[in-house]
Amino acid sequence: MLKKGFISTATIVQVLGWGSLALAQDGSAAAAGLWSFFGIAIACGFGIGVAALGTGLAMGNAINGAMQGTARNPEAGGKIMTTMIIGLALIESLCIYALLICLIMVFKIPDLEPMLGAIMKTFGS
Repeated sequence: MLKKGFISTATIVQVLGWGSLALAQDGSAAAAGLWSFFGIAIACGFGIGVAALGTGLAMGNAINGAMQGTARNPEAGGKIMTTMIIGLALIESLCIYALLICLIMVFKIPDLEPMLGAIMKTFGS
C-alpha cells in the first residue's frame, strides 16, 4: 500500500512540475496558446481516463451484485435485472458527461495557426 501511495504522489509531483516548467518558458501570446492547448489535451486525456475507470468499476460492481442477488433468489431475477439496467444507464451517463465536457474543452482551443508558428519557433524549424 505504501508503494502505491508513493508512486501516485511521485507521478502527481512530476506532472505538476513539468507543467510549471512549461508555463515558465516563454511569455509570448503564441507560446501561451501552445501551453494552454497542451494543458487542455492533458486534462481531457486524464478526465476521460478517470471517468472510464470509475464507471467501469461501478458497472462491474453493479453487475456483480445483480448476479449474486439473482443466484440467491432466482424468482426476483426480472426485478433485479430491470433495476440493474436503470442503474447501469445512470452510471454510464456520468462517463458521457465527462466526454461532453472534454469535447467542449477541445473545441474551445484557440486558432491552430499561431500555435503551429510557436511550435516552429520553439523547435527551430
